This record gives sequence, C-alpha cells and structure tokens, in this order.
Amino acid sequence: MVAIATFMADNPYSYGKAGSRMKTLYIYIKPHLRVMLLQFVVKFGGTIIELLLPWMLSTILDDIVPSGNMKKVYLWGGLMVLCSIFALLGNVIANRMSTKTSKKIIGKLRHDLFKKVSALSCRQTDTFTLPSLISRMTSDTYNAHQLVDRMQRLGVRAPILLLGGIIVTMLIEPVLTLVLIGTLPLLGLVIWYVSRKGIPMYTEAQSSLDKLVNKVQENMTGVRVIKALSKSEYEKGKFDEVNLELAKKEQRAGMLMALTNPAMNLLLNIGLTLVIVVGAFRVHGGFALPGKIIAFLSYFTIILNALMMVSRLFLIYTKGAASAKRIAEVLEAPEDIMTGDRDHKPGDYHIEFRDVCFSYNKIRSNILNLSFCIKRGETLGIIGPTGSGKSTIIQLLLRFYDPDAGEIRISGDKLSGIPPEELHGKFGVVFQNDFLYEDTIYENIDFGRMLSEKQIKKAAVTAQAAEFIAERQNGFQDILAVKGANLSGGQKQRILIARALAGNPEILILDDSSSALDYKTDAELRKMLKRDFSDTTTVIVAQRVSSIMYADKILVLDDAQVIGYGTHKELLFSCESYKEIYRVQMGVVG
Repeated sequence: MVAIATFMADNPYSYGKAGSRMKTLYIYIKPHLRVMLLQFVVKFGGTIIELLLPWMLSTILDDIVPSGNMKKVYLWGGLMVLCSIFALLGNVIANRMSTKTSKKIIGKLRHDLFKKVSALSCRQTDTFTLPSLISRMTSDTYNAHQLVDRMQRLGVRAPILLLGGIIVTMLIEPVLTLVLIGTLPLLGLVIWYVSRKGIPMYTEAQSSLDKLVNKVQENMTGVRVIKALSKSEYEKGKFDEVNLELAKKEQRAGMLMALTNPAMNLLLNIGLTLVIVVGAFRVHGGFALPGKIIAFLSYFTIILNALMMVSRLFLIYTKGAASAKRIAEVLEAPEDIMTGDRDHKPGDYHIEFRDVCFSYNKIRSNILNLSFCIKRGETLGIIGPTGSGKSTIIQLLLRFYDPDAGEIRISGDKLSGIPPEELHGKFGVVFQNDFLYEDTIYENIDFGRMLSEKQIKKAAVTAQAAEFIAERQNGFQDILAVKGANLSGGQKQRILIARALAGNPEILILDDSSSALDYKTDAELRKMLKRDFSDTTTVIVAQRVSSIMYADKILVLDDAQVIGYGTHKELLFSCESYKEIYRVQMGVVG
C-alpha cells in the first residue's frame, strides 16, 4: 500500500492541475483497495513469519540443544517447518493477488489511454506523433504495469524484511547491529544518486524508442517501394543510425543502473566481514552465544536480499516513473476542440465557407480567404496541384482542425456549435489513404454500424463493387487480407466508397478516392450517385478533370488560394489554370 501511494504521488495523471493527480489515479486503485489490503495483510503475515525463522533457529541452538531435551528439539523443528510452509504459501498467494490486481489496474489505464488517444485532435496527434503514441500505449504501459505489480510485491516485502531484520538484530545483538546500520547511509546515497540520474536517462531512451518505432513503421508501410527502388541497404543504414542512438542511450542508462548491485554488494559484504570479525571476538570474550551469531548472519543475509530487492525496485521505479510521466502527458492533454453554443443562421446553403484561413504550423498559410457555398444535393469538385490545400478543406469541414479565421456552416449551423457525434454522423468519407482491415467484405462495409443487409448491398451496387464481389468465392463473406492486399487498387476504392455510402450520409466526401478507377467505372459511379443519392451533398477532391467536370460547382486551388470557382464551362473561359489542366488531361488541342 505504501508503494502504491508512492507511485500515486510521483507518477499520477489527471486532466487538471498537478495537485489533483493523486486523486485521479486513486480512481483506478479505489475499486481494488479491499483486495490490495487483503493482499497486504497476507504478504505482511508471510514475511513476518519468515523473519521469525532465524530467531527460532537461534533459540534451538542456544537454549534447547544444550538442555538435551529432544522432544523440544523436534517440537521447535516441526514449528520451523510449519512456519516455512506458511511463509511460502503467504508469499505465493499474495503474489498471485498482486498480479491479478495490477493487471486490472493497468488494463483500465491502458483502456483509458487508448480512449484518450482516439479523442485527441489532429493537431495534438501531430504534436505527439503517431510513433510516440504507439510506444506510450505499448512499452510505457508495460513499464507502468511492472511498477504497480512489483511495488505490491517487493514494495511490501522488502521494507518489512529490511526494517524487521534490523529491529530483530538489535534485539539479538545490538553491537553487531551498529556495524550493519553504519553501512545504510552509504547504501542510501548510492540509491539516491542512481535514481536521480536514471529517470532523465530512461526518458531520453523512450524518446529514442519513438524514433525507432517511426522508422520501423515507415519501412513496413513502404516496403514494396523500397524493394522496387533497390533501397534496402540504404534503409538498413538509416535504421542502424536510429537503432544505435537508442542502444547508446539504453547502454548509458543501463550502465548507471548497473552500478547499484556491485556498489551495494561491496558495502554489504564489507559489513558482513566486519560482523563476522566482531562476532568472533564477542563469542571468544563470552559476550555472545554461537546461536545468536548464526541467527545474526541469517538476518544479515535477509537484509542483504531485502536491499537487493530495493535495488531492483529502483530500477523498475526509474523506468516506470519515466514511462508514467509520458503517459500522463497524453492523459493530461486538454480537450483541444470544444463544442460551443449552437449558432444557427437560416439560409439556402447546405455547406458554407466564409473567409476561412488556416495554417498547420502557423507560419505558412495552407488555406487563405476561402469562400464558397453549395446547396443540398449539389456536387462540389475541388482540383489543384499537390499541396494547394484540397485535403485541408476536408479536414476543416470534418472539424479535425478549427480554422484560424472565418467560419464554416452546415445547414446554417456553425461548425463549432455542432457536437462531434452529430457532426460526424452527417458524413460518409473516403480518404486518400483509407484502410481495409482483415475481415469479411461485409464487415468492412458495415464497419461496426450494424447496418441492414439491404443497405450494404445497395451501397455496393452504387459503388460499382457488387459485380466483382459476386465473383469472389464467398461473396460478401469473403475474407480480405490486411489492408486489402488481396484486392486491386480499384476494388479497394469501390469497397471504401460502398462503406461511405452504406450509412446514407447527408454529405459524401470523396478525397481523391476514384484515382484507381477506369473512366467507364468512374462515369458509372457518378451516374449512380446522382440516381440513388440525389439528396446527398457531394464533395469530390480529384486530380482528374473527368471526375469533377460534371459537378455543379468546381473550386480550383493553387498555393492555398482560390483561383477559380464556377461550372466546368465557366472555368474554361475564366480560369487559365483549369483550362490548361483540361487541355493536357483530355488531349484537347489549342
């Protein structure tokens, strides 16, 4: 319990100020307090019984054996065996209880951390970085689990053995105990120095682990490109750099922590040698009995082991404290995007952007003075060169980021006043780099929304996916590989479009999601969307003019600004950039 309180005091998290951190972590521990208290009692009892064994041996050697009473020898010997069994059972039962409790505590912590990570805004995710969040969810929570678990085991057992051993030795041989106590300040100094230096080192090592995770993630994602360009050796070199950096930092931290055991062993063995020498003189002088010296040496060994446990605890604590700090940084992250008061202005438009400005890094504008309006059921096409701000418009419309200036409205409601669940329920979205997971085609389209079979099949027909799905061995129940690796690019996009359509969205967003479709399929898709989802407002981000030329309005972007807005015919006359794109892609001469 003392150990858990230490963890709560030093490594807690909260969503408020530092003073409330202990209270916040206490919420996780509170449901398990009774079990932890029972575990503490069992552990305490088993450890105390273990401490009695050397004293019982001393009594047998000094008091019972000289009397020649064999019955008492057998009685006390049997009592020692029983105490040994009880000590063993007590420690085993307590350890099993602590393992179960710590599993539940960290399981809840990991669940809430995952929930918090899922709720982070895109800006916060960019700040933490995905590799860092992954390592906090994995290695950091593992270190925190080790801390909570070992503190319940060693954190209870070690102090009892250490303090209890010193108290019993003082009662048996006060003079020899002074020799032992004389080494404790030096041991405390070693532990203090190592823990003070070790926590920052392990924090740096965990940061380097983030870089390693990032590099592995990049290589796994781009493994085919790396092989195709024969860059395997180059990437191995880059990985070795990151790996070497992590290895060096872990080596530095490990070497520092490795000082603990040798230093403590040296000091304790010097103390043990002094105890034997002083004890020999005291026995020779008739000031002590041999049984007490043997018992004292046993207690000295117990104290030595207890200090070794303390040494291990400080290593676990150092890693756990560094990891707990990193976990707390995520859990303490404030809600970045708040829902304000409902602000409604009646109007004829379904989607409105009014003088919207936005920058990811607040240095270079990604969207500048953007304004456009589209009515319900209309289609807006967005086109422009890479980096012109096309996908940024989608991010703002979904409120993954808030604009720096201007306002965005849907059905007259200001975006900042619409609750996230209600807002995102309006959309069906297919992103540039969307994903399919290892499950049936049906489940990939349904996406856990419990949609009806009729909705799933209708969406597949509209998305031009029904035909190739029917040709697969198990139809909609066919299992897809991870990331849809057993599908072509066009098939993936059609299933993703079916997923977006299945929920009958109010607004459909297709972010460069038809680039792998042939022209015939693309044209048929647009035709079916007009027929089956005529009331759905559609926003299409595309690189191909053919995908947007039939849209009600087309927005042409370049360098974060609008350089053209109107219908296809209007832009051919008013926007030279759009005209050039059309001429090049459609093969128009002149």
